[in-house]
Amino acid sequence: ANNRWLDQLQRRVLAQPVSRRIAFLNAGIGGNRVLDDGSYASGSNALARFDADVLGQAGATHVVIAEGLNDIGGARQSPTPTAEDIIAGHRQLIQRARSKGLKVIGATLTPFWGALYYSDVGEAKRQAFNNWVRSSGEYDAIVDFDLAVRDLIDPRKMRAEFDSCDHLHPNEAGYRAMAGAFD
Repeated sequence: ANNRWLDQLQRRVLAQPVSRRIAFLNAGIGGNRVLDDGSYASGSNALARFDADVLGQAGATHVVIAEGLNDIGGARQSPTPTAEDIIAGHRQLIQRARSKGLKVIGATLTPFWGALYYSDVGEAKRQAFNNWVRSSGEYDAIVDFDLAVRDLIDPRKMRAEFDSCDHLHPNEAGYRAMAGAFD
């Protein structure tokens, strides 16, 4: 995913008076997916690259998993992958991270109504996935990106002031809102 929210979070955290050094590693790939290799040079799927990109990083203590919208959108009207398929992929990532002692933070998926790959089928999957993230208790913590940027009247949409105009990617204000969603 495009992780400019991580850049915003890093600036916010590093501006705080902390007594220890904190480092951030952004291993996000635009267009990446949890289950299948992405298209448009978006690389291997998250399950395949997790060991090298996350578990192989010396000194890592936490991981934010913000993946799944490209799996949903790329499927268009297809019933597969299901929300349950994507959740199963996340469960694998959670288990693998915990086996290495990492704390796992799960992220909800942002609205994408109006994006080129939006479908009502996909929206139902996004809602099911986000409900699982919020209610399952399987993560050590969650960050609610959906709540941070969604329209207050129509939760399928991103708020206009956060939309980069493609109805999929936030603008800089949207990324700041996402970074601000972290406690």
